[in-house]
Amino acid sequence: MKKCISILIILGAIIACSTASQNIASNDSASNKQESDTVRIANDSLEYEVIIIDNGFSTWLASRAFARNYYSLAYLENKNYLYVTEWNNRVLQPLRYNSNLYEMTIDYRPDIHYGYEVNYLIYNYMIYFQNTYKQKLWGNVPSR
Repeated sequence: MKKCISILIILGAIIACSTASQNIASNDSASNKQESDTVRIANDSLEYEVIIIDNGFSTWLASRAFARNYYSLAYLENKNYLYVTEWNNRVLQPLRYNSNLYEMTIDYRPDIHYGYEVNYLIYNYMIYFQNTYKQKLWGNVPSR
């Protein structure tokens, strides 16, 4: 059975209100947009995958993220551990942090080696998330 690390950001009422009229007009264009806003990276040998659904992330990843192998695997693992730990802390405090941003915990364990692709994607999503939603999870956030 596959284990899944999921990061889902849904902008709740804002998206629901703005897309309701579009869905009535054209269901096909809405479903095509949703597919393009989903990024999936899997490490089949470890049976882990990352699924990210966030408007704009796939475009940001293609245009603004540093190239693969820019960072070492150890760097990505360390940063991801810090970011995910703070993310999970915020999920557990819905009265203090926006529960629309921090909807679910991320099951990221430092004792498991997820591979470069999974770590690269999580790291870049965390950078995108912090810059897009004006959040600061940990330390200095690159402003790409």
